[in-house]
Amino acid sequence: MTSPQARKDDLPRKVRVLLADDHELVRAGIRARLEGVAPFEIVGEATDGRMAVQLADMLKPDIILMDISMPGLNGLEATEAIRRKNPMISVLVLSIYDNPEYVRGVMQSGARGYLLKDISAKEMINAILAVADGGYYFSSRIGPALMENKPSPSPANPYGLTEREREVLQGVARGQANKEIAAHLGISVRTVESHRLNIRDKVGSGNAAHLYRIAQELRLV
Repeated sequence: MTSPQARKDDLPRKVRVLLADDHELVRAGIRARLEGVAPFEIVGEATDGRMAVQLADMLKPDIILMDISMPGLNGLEATEAIRRKNPMISVLVLSIYDNPEYVRGVMQSGARGYLLKDISAKEMINAILAVADGGYYFSSRIGPALMENKPSPSPANPYGLTEREREVLQGVARGQANKEIAAHLGISVRTVESHRLNIRDKVGSGNAAHLYRIAQELRLV
C-alpha cells in the first residue's frame, strides 16, 4: 500500500510565477491563461519594475514574466537587479517588439527567454516549463530577427557555431545538465550558460527538441 507521504512526493512540483506588467488587462490575460493549468501558481503581480524587484525578493518565485516596457524601472533594469540579488529566479521577458537589439539586450540582462506578447497560450506554457526545467526559450519569430545582418556562415558550418559552442550543443543534445557539460569540458557553469545563449541566438530557438535536431544535422549525436 502506498503511503500518504509517497503519494505527496509523486505530485508535480508547482512552478511559482510572478507577473510584472503595468497594464492590468495584460496581467489579467496572462493569469487567465495560466490559472487552472496544473503546474502553475500565480504568487503575485507587479505593476512596475521597482515593484517586481521588491516582490521577487519577498516571494522568491521560480519564474517572473516581465514586461520589457514599464515606468520607473524598465524590464531590463529590473531583471538585472533581480538576478544580482536572487540568481535562482528565472526571468522570461515579454515584449511586442522582435527587434534583434532588444533581444540581445534582454539576454545580456540575465533573462532566460524572450516571448512576443501575441504568442499562443500553449507556447507560453511551453516556454515557462522549459525555463523552469533549466532551459531557455525564444518565440519562434525571434530567431530570424537575430540572424539579420549577420555574416553568412560557411556551408560546412551553416549556423556559424564555434568549436566550443558545438561541444556544448553536443552535451545539450545528449541530455546533460549545464553542470555536467561544464565538468566534462573543464569550464564554469556560467560559461556553459553563455555558450548556450550564443547557440540559441545562432540557431534561432531555445526549444530542446529543436536543438537536438540541429545537433543531428551537424552530426554531433
